[in-house]
Amino acid sequence: MQTRAHGQRRWRGVMAVAALVGVLGLAVVLVGREQTLPPAAAPAVSTTGAGFAIRDVRIFDGVDVIERGTVVVRDGLIEAVGAHLAVPDGITVIDGAGRTLLPGLIDAHVHAWGDAQQDMLRVGVTTGLDMHGTPERLPALRAQRESTAPTTHADLWAAGYAITAPGGHGTQYGFPVPTVDAGTDIPAFIAARLAEGDDFIKLIVEDLSGYATGRTLPTLSAAQVRAVVDAAHAHGRIAVAHASTQASAREVLDAGIDGFVHVADDAVASDAFVADAAGRDVFVVPTLVVIASVAGMDTGRRLADDPALSPWLTQEQRDSLGARMSTRPRARRIVDAIDSVRRLHAAGVTILAGSDAPNPGTAQGASLHGELALLVQAGLTPQQALVAATSAPAARFGIADRGRIAPGLRADLVLVEGNPLDDITATRRIDTVWKNGARVERVQPAAAAATAGAVPGDTRISDFEAGLDARFGNWAPTTDQMAGGASTVAHARIAGGANGSAGALQVSGEIKPGFAFPWSGVIFFPAAQAMQPADLSSRRELVFRVRGDGRRYSALLFSGASPSAMPAMQRFDAGSNWTEVRLPLAGFAGADLSQVRGIAWTAGQTDGAFAFALDDVELR
Repeated sequence: MQTRAHGQRRWRGVMAVAALVGVLGLAVVLVGREQTLPPAAAPAVSTTGAGFAIRDVRIFDGVDVIERGTVVVRDGLIEAVGAHLAVPDGITVIDGAGRTLLPGLIDAHVHAWGDAQQDMLRVGVTTGLDMHGTPERLPALRAQRESTAPTTHADLWAAGYAITAPGGHGTQYGFPVPTVDAGTDIPAFIAARLAEGDDFIKLIVEDLSGYATGRTLPTLSAAQVRAVVDAAHAHGRIAVAHASTQASAREVLDAGIDGFVHVADDAVASDAFVADAAGRDVFVVPTLVVIASVAGMDTGRRLADDPALSPWLTQEQRDSLGARMSTRPRARRIVDAIDSVRRLHAAGVTILAGSDAPNPGTAQGASLHGELALLVQAGLTPQQALVAATSAPAARFGIADRGRIAPGLRADLVLVEGNPLDDITATRRIDTVWKNGARVERVQPAAAAATAGAVPGDTRISDFEAGLDARFGNWAPTTDQMAGGASTVAHARIAGGANGSAGALQVSGEIKPGFAFPWSGVIFFPAAQAMQPADLSSRRELVFRVRGDGRRYSALLFSGASPSAMPAMQRFDAGSNWTEVRLPLAGFAGADLSQVRGIAWTAGQTDGAFAFALDDVELR
């Protein structure tokens, strides 16, 4: 497994890339046969060995409720459960009166790097299902979850590399991804992924057609999807799919998929799709919290401000919850998604709870609690929502040792104040978390927010009369090479600027095909360090002069509490003559001018060579 520091650096880099590519096209782009848990034996209560009992507690066992009962735990496992259970002599007794005991929560859609497993466990999420990542960590993840030793980390089951097309969604996150093309031997390809340690197969069918970005992506064909699913099933593994449109979801359903890891949100699911999904016994992980972020809802911010969760969040989690997946809200998407979940659930389709954390607007652990509330809004009862985060994902992903409070199963437990069967938000009022039968010593993280620095009163940034220096901040090149693309850029001062001035900033390069969301250009950081916030709330307008090749370019403004937040965008044209461009800062929809992290001028909509020059750049 990667070291913590390496994992943190890598994930921050991935999220910075995600923020940049998000505005160029990725908004929310956002596994088999059901495996039923075997019936657990009911051994007699042992009178030897260390252990503890939780007495007089309301028990939600993953399916049913015991209004007042006792749970005995010994050697990392649940030994006995019952309403009239005698507590063995010599073990610690915990009074559960007025509280509810839950199985450890399972997040059925995460992307876990850095401190993710610790962040999850701190708020009661004891297991996560990771949907895309590199395979070198898989052996260590397997060893951890097979151990019953005390730990501060949630367990993970993982898909390894998601299955996608060359240049398709999933290839843009800064690490190389093997892909499926027309000549791929798909059975051999899937066998290789499983040999790397994949627990299940995740495939991506996403061409961006549902997001009106002006750009489409290559994606898997219907025949390839069917071949991937068949190959997974041939090895006894389940296959799950990312599909964001009703058309792609239908295609994947017809290929025999076992589950969807998003609910398609471009329209409400049709009667025919709902009926077929129920008839074929697929499951759906809606990830409503991330769709809410795309829709511009403040679901994440409300979680960050919840007094039951807030003390247990790191500053990075708070920042991520305060961000949004898109600065161009698409409110209809969350309305349609919730309606689809309501209809699917009513038809008997199994719904699983998953967050897609840590996308902007979400955070590991905390967002699963937000997802539970949205599932209740979509028509699940609180008890059904709890099933969706405990026994149902365990059963559907074939995880036989957890998800229930039953004799012989792993003692991953969460004790909460109140009754989440009446009020689902009670899952946030955590008293105690146990992992492998050991109490997790939860420590409240320090929460020191980054302070936005002041900038000089001078409105001018650079006039390039003598060099590339800025009166405050600094300039840097930026391309998709940081994420595995091949686009190029060069920037340099040239003689001869606007209005006969001495110099200008020349930016030239090439947008090269083969990457999902290509970009190339320059970025200005207003603070002393890259992507640190600067307070520009007194400024009203970005003004610059530009000359170029006639292409349309993008001005991107990065802002907000999180460096991973999606940038706001305005377009401008660079004609053959010097032209003054005035972009009102209010026109950068959703931007937080009190925390501006960067302003970029980029090409990216069309492949090929580009060139433009900037001069007299000001923030007035």
